[in-house]
This record gives sequence, C-alpha cells and structure tokens, in this order.
Amino acid sequence: MEWFTAEGYWLGRLIFQRALAVLYLVAFIAAALQFRALIGERGMQPVPTLLRHTSWRAAPGLFRLHYSDRFFALVAWSGCAVALALVAGLDAHLPLWAAMLLWALPWVLYLSIVQVGQVWYGFGWESLLLETGFLAVFLGSGETAPPVLVLWLLRWLLFRVEFGAGLIKIRGDSCWRRLTCLDFHHETQPMPGPLSWFFHRLPKPVHRVEVAANHVTQLLVPFLLFTPQPVASAAAGLMIVTQLWLVLSGNFAWLNWLTIALAVPAVDWSFVAGEPPAQSAAPLWYEVVVIAVTALVLTLSYRPARNLLSRRQVMNRSFDPLHLVNTYGAFGSISRVRLEVVVEGTAEPVIHPGTHWQEYGFHGKPGDVRRLPRQFAPYHLRLDWMMWFAALSPAYARSWFGPFVERLLENDRDTLRLLRHNPFPDTPPAHIRARVYRYRFTSWRELRETGCWWHRDHVREFMRPTSPARGPGAQH
Repeated sequence: MEWFTAEGYWLGRLIFQRALAVLYLVAFIAAALQFRALIGERGMQPVPTLLRHTSWRAAPGLFRLHYSDRFFALVAWSGCAVALALVAGLDAHLPLWAAMLLWALPWVLYLSIVQVGQVWYGFGWESLLLETGFLAVFLGSGETAPPVLVLWLLRWLLFRVEFGAGLIKIRGDSCWRRLTCLDFHHETQPMPGPLSWFFHRLPKPVHRVEVAANHVTQLLVPFLLFTPQPVASAAAGLMIVTQLWLVLSGNFAWLNWLTIALAVPAVDWSFVAGEPPAQSAAPLWYEVVVIAVTALVLTLSYRPARNLLSRRQVMNRSFDPLHLVNTYGAFGSISRVRLEVVVEGTAEPVIHPGTHWQEYGFHGKPGDVRRLPRQFAPYHLRLDWMMWFAALSPAYARSWFGPFVERLLENDRDTLRLLRHNPFPDTPPAHIRARVYRYRFTSWRELRETGCWWHRDHVREFMRPTSPARGPGAQH
C-alpha cells in the first residue's frame, strides 16, 4: 500500500528512537540503583508483600513468575543493556521482525518494574514512557520507511499530553486563569533546579507572559499537529521550545525530555535530511500488524478522550493494566507555600531540651538553606519526590515513612545510598524525628548578605522523636 509509509520522516524517526533509547537507559539505571531500599525484599514497600495481595490480571509482569532482589537487578540491568544497544543503533542492522522484538524487550522489562513499583512508580511519566515505548515497537527500522499510522498515533499521544495538561490547569486552580500561578510555582514545585531561584525572581509581568504562552501552547497549538506541513512542524517546534523552558526551570524526571522526543517525529526534517536512504516496501504482515495495533489504540483511546472532555478530568491515570493508552496532566493546583519535611537524628540516648539534632541531607529536595538546588532530570529521585508529597499531607507517606525511619535507625546501607549526607556514618542514631518547615527563596538582598538560597521557619512536628525500641512515632 503506497499510503502506508512516509519516506520523508526517516530522520525524525531516527532521532526519536535514539532519544527514547537514552530515556529508557536513564529509567532502568534509576530502577537498578534505587529499588532495594524502596521495594526490595527488605524495602519500605516489599514487592513480595504486594504480589501476595494482587492478581495477575491487575498487574501482569515478569515478577509474577518469580521475585527476588537478584532477579529484579537482572531485569533492570538487562534493560540497561538493551537500551544501550538501541542507543548504538543495533535495531537498524536487524531484520524488521527482529528490530521490533528488540524494541519490545525494554517495554516488557519496564512494564514489569512499574507493575510492582507501588507509590514510587505512580508518576505520569512512567505510563508515558510505557505508552511511547509500545508505539515505538511498531515504528519500524531503517529497512522500511516510517508507517504513517504510527506517526499519527505518536501525534495523538503528544496531543493528549499537552492538551490534558492545559485543560487540567484551566479547569483547576484559579491562578492559572488569572495568570498568576508562576508567582509561586518556581518556588513551590516538587524539586527546584539550579535556575529555579532566578526564574522565581523574574518580574511578575514576565510570569504573566509565561502562563499565557503556556496556555496557548497546551490548549491551542496541539490541534495544529493534525494540520498539513509546515504548520504541524511549527506546532511541534513550539512545544519543543516550551518543554526546554521547563527543563531549565525545574526537575521533572524525563517528562519534558520524553515530550520533546514525541514532538520530533511530527517535524518535517526534509529540509536538512536530504534524500532518504534506500528502503524496501513494507511487507504485508507488517502492514497488517500496524493496522491492528492502530485499531487497538483507537479503541482504547475512548476512555482517555472522554476524560479530556469531562468536567471531572483526572490526571495521570491508566485505563488498562498494560498502560497502553493513558491520560496525562500536571499541576491542576499550585501550592502557595513550600513545606518541607526535615529528618533529623541524634546520638544522645535521652532526649532533653538541649539535645543536639543533626539533619539528614537529600540529593534533590531542599534542605541546607545555603545549598543551591541541583539539576538531576531526566534522572528520577523517587524518595525526594515522595518527601515533597509527604509535606503536603502525611497521608501520602503513611505506607512508607515509618519503614523509612526504621531503616535510618538501623543505618541501612541501601536506604542511606538514597541520601546525600548521613550524619551518623559510624553508629546508628539513638533517635530520629521529623519536623515541617516552611521554605521560601531568599531575596536578592538576603542572598548577598547571607549566601543563603532559602529561608526557612519551623511550622510543626511531623513525627515525634522515636528510637529503635519505640518504633516510628505518630505523624501530624
């Protein structure tokens, strides 16, 4: 079928595939380095416990067949190896069917990880990586030109990511409609980056322009993805610029980079690509498979599309156990005040008014007021992100904060690897406590006078001092 492929989009496909492979690599590395403390056999939320209380149908994956920490590590590092092979372009040297199987491998491996990840893998970019990875299986390799249907499915996914995020904002917090949300967001976002302080200190009129531009890019521009070229390319280009702005202003794991990758195949690169390489006609079996997958995705798109149109729109939800077609969105409401849970320990066996408490340091979440936030995205610091949610409400931490404290009281090696600084390197602390502080960015004057990027004030107790004998105390 002549209409089945689009030869001019070969370069966009190539860039997209290599970018996706890099993001797969980052995701698998994060899983391999963090899983033992979070969901391992002795983790805060052990996978074996989850498997005993859930079914195959609810969460299918490799770990239904067997689970051990060694097997999880094998899955994660195998995913890294496959991702590296894809980054190197191994798929381009394989027959079409073998290239598709190679792309299916990281999808199956990462799906298995997400299915047992519990709260640590409850972020929208997990489903986005899986949905994107599933479509990439059918995008073909250098042997054939990119299939038109899959290119359109990638645009449909990009549309839902952007339009869903735009709708949840305009329907949610009134500050988005008043164009004032960025008066707060750069300061109160989950994990600020090294430039967030400077973004926050931009003049308020600039913040209004930022919000207005965001509304245009997310509510109007996505429709242009389905128009003829060069308009569709211009729309994708605007999305790429907006996402790069977000990359500079904060840390959102691989969400922004994956959205950029999704926009790449929508661009007509013929003005720089030149003549496409020699490509053979798509075999009949491949055409049948792609048409069947397209029909499946369109059928499964009914509920996500209905969610977009609903006044009760929800964010970041999967409507099928394989995460094939999902709904997306972020920041329907904006925090006006930044609260942080600060975890402290002491070596003193008896607590008294003069007890000396020492603070645990996290890699990404604000702690030391003199420490400039660092850039970690696209790497995902899962514990740091969940600590932000814990500060919003103890309910977000009910399932894991107690086990986290227990492991700090033991100086658990795997847990301490998730932290930047352990004030008790030789012997475990005698007591642990957690307190809530209000953080705000300092002014230019305060920064010059004190060298501090943050100012903080104690708000309340989060967890009373607890010792190994008592167990974690109550949260407030």
